[in-house]
Amino acid sequence: MNIMLVSVTERTREIGIRLAIGALENEVLWQFLIEAVVLSACGGLVGVALAFVACLGLSSLMHIPFMFNPAINLTAFGFSAAIGVIFGYVPARRAAQLDPIEALRHE
Repeated sequence: MNIMLVSVTERTREIGIRLAIGALENEVLWQFLIEAVVLSACGGLVGVALAFVACLGLSSLMHIPFMFNPAINLTAFGFSAAIGVIFGYVPARRAAQLDPIEALRHE
């Protein structure tokens, strides 16, 4: 959520220009929601990959069998994407409701 808040704050002028030339609030909302989902999904993929590599290494180091369970990994990835949607919505909504004139004055 903090990353998305910073993204909205830093791009206030860009949002103001988009709204001033006719972008709908819904379009701005979707832009930031999609950005939040892609960011959290990439983070989820990296997290699952790092966990997979760490589990492989630790299982061979400890001499115990490694059992891959796709359901657990898909659940972890799903939670990551869901967190992106939930915590990306508030900054996206705030960006979509900006007044174009105030956004252009911002800096």
